[in-house]
Amino acid sequence: MRRDIPPLAEVRRITQKKRDAWWTVLLVDPVATPLVRFTARYTRITPNQITWDAFLLGLGSAACFAFGDWKWLALGAVIYHLSFILDCMDGKVARLTGQGSVFGAWLDFVFDRIRVMVCGVALMGGQYERTGDTLYIWLALAVVALDTLRYINSLEIFKIRHTMRKQIKARMRAARRAQNEAELAFMEDLLRDNPSADIEQDLQRAAGEAPYDPQAPYDTQAPHDPQAPGDAGADGEAAPVARKPQVIDLHQEFRRKFPAYLRARSFLLRHRIRAHLVSGIEFQMGVFMIGPLFDVVMPATIVSGALLLVFELAIIYKLLLSTRDFTRTIDSFEEQKVPVAV
Repeated sequence: MRRDIPPLAEVRRITQKKRDAWWTVLLVDPVATPLVRFTARYTRITPNQITWDAFLLGLGSAACFAFGDWKWLALGAVIYHLSFILDCMDGKVARLTGQGSVFGAWLDFVFDRIRVMVCGVALMGGQYERTGDTLYIWLALAVVALDTLRYINSLEIFKIRHTMRKQIKARMRAARRAQNEAELAFMEDLLRDNPSADIEQDLQRAAGEAPYDPQAPYDTQAPHDPQAPGDAGADGEAAPVARKPQVIDLHQEFRRKFPAYLRARSFLLRHRIRAHLVSGIEFQMGVFMIGPLFDVVMPATIVSGALLLVFELAIIYKLLLSTRDFTRTIDSFEEQKVPVAV
């Protein structure tokens, strides 16, 4: 038994993501986190072993789906959810015990994709065998295609955002060297780290439109006056003044077009739920949990796929608006004649 494993509340803080899918937050973490603590404290099971167990359970659920009968479908749905709980546990155990590895991350990703493919083919194949409806064959292709689209789109958007941020940081470093400008921060990071932040108040404060508030959740407020009382150090000299970061908001246009989104996003983040309400996780649960459990495989798959596409298109549209904010930000450096960093 390991005695260095902290209490459950601390395990939650260490292992749970700051924001996650609502299915995970509401239906997985309450079960997975106590199991993670138990596993880490009383067993020697490694994260990679948990990944293998999750994969094997996923294959077991596929075998149940292939029979096509409702009883087997319901059993397959339960097994699939248990497989998903284990799939969430491997990363948590890795974070808690420090056993994470690059190979483990690769193994987890590849097994997830194989599990979805095998379960999708088995589920729709079983329904085709039971009903003879060829639409199930097309649904099998759609499940695999949509799951692949979701992860390809996610990776490409991440790469584009990373590139935009990298270019802005390069320009900002050049600006600091040339003009001794303030440091840089991105609004999306500040909101992610401070989900209870009042963005409107902080944006006004950053623009000098609101008074200084010492309780502000992040430094977008006016800097202290080094000559003000209380700013002197113990030797009577003025204490160094912390430079306020320059906040770059690459979602400015999106927020302006959809002001209600900001309030909804802040509410969800306070409960650790990301605004992308139908992602790959909810899609999988609609197809492999709700559909089989209630014997509504075809409608559940169609609705889940449609909702996934809607949210993916919304993300692409948000990225388009973000690239416009990026262009305006880069142009502002050009207008200030800031030299480009090589």
